[in-house]
Amino acid sequence: LIIINPTDSDAIVPSVENANAAGIPVMTVDRTSNGGEVVTHIASDNVAGGELAGNFIKEKLSGTGKVVELEGVPGANSAIERGEGFAKAIEGTTIEVVARQTANFDRTEGLNVMENLLQANPEIDAVFAQNDEMALGALQAIQASGREILVVGFDATDDAVASVEAGDLGATVAQKPDLMGQTA
Repeated sequence: LIIINPTDSDAIVPSVENANAAGIPVMTVDRTSNGGEVVTHIASDNVAGGELAGNFIKEKLSGTGKVVELEGVPGANSAIERGEGFAKAIEGTTIEVVARQTANFDRTEGLNVMENLLQANPEIDAVFAQNDEMALGALQAIQASGREILVVGFDATDDAVASVEAGDLGATVAQKPDLMGQTA
């Protein structure tokens, strides 16, 4: 049984446990299960990716500023790990995370959450969105507000790469889903 990119690492536990009970080996791709026995897990190093994003923001802000972090689905290992890497990168700087809020890896939620955060926070220098969908939603809200705020996403989706090339999105951290699939 191969489970590819489950949206919730807790929700797949019963499926993994049922497969285990039936003697079926389980492999996960991109996100892992929070229970049961998984014989192989293939994924990007999300902690390292979060660090890349944090280091990029740290460099662009010269180690000081106010940052918003848009988080993915609560409890998803990718969200947890990307956040850990980001926090590690900005540790020891004077970068302040003024808001940390979930937008569930969704573009529309990223837009809505960012609109609210823009109203609540008159000073924001950068946004780290734990995926490109949230980053692109946040960017849309920022552009509509007329403010200049650096936005960094994660996944290197086609839309995000085009936005980076256009000079709108500051950066995106690339994953290699084709390679993960080939490896699986």
